[in-house]
Amino acid sequence: MISKRNTLRMAAVGIIGAVALGTAGTAAMAAPPAAHPAPVTQKAPAAKATTAKAITAKPSAKSVKAWQLFRVTGTTTGLKPGSKVTLQQKQRGHWVSLPASAPLTRGGSYSLGVKLGMKGKNELRVVQGSTASGAFTVTVR
Repeated sequence: MISKRNTLRMAAVGIIGAVALGTAGTAAMAAPPAAHPAPVTQKAPAAKATTAKAITAKPSAKSVKAWQLFRVTGTTTGLKPGSKVTLQQKQRGHWVSLPASAPLTRGGSYSLGVKLGMKGKNELRVVQGSTASGAFTVTVR
């Protein structure tokens, strides 16, 4: 025997089920078919600030005697600590690497000991890979 209470429960469950099916069915039928799926927009990862590579160079003396030791010091930005910088000299219109190099410190600085024997004005620069300092002149007398 079905009691009045069970009848009310079954009716309530039936109504709720019908409403749920009716709402889901009409919502699915009412939505137009998408010709192209909506593009998913993703936030691009923040780009790392690119540091421009640069080298500064300054000789300890503007004029020296032949084979007298002088220093070329400077700082770098954007270059890996520990990488070597090399001194170059302009000879007959071309930059020639000299046997003077030094590693970069953690702070990006360097110090080169240099002896030049070619008398006259010597145009020099410091390079690391494709990055070069501005040219400077040291006169050897």
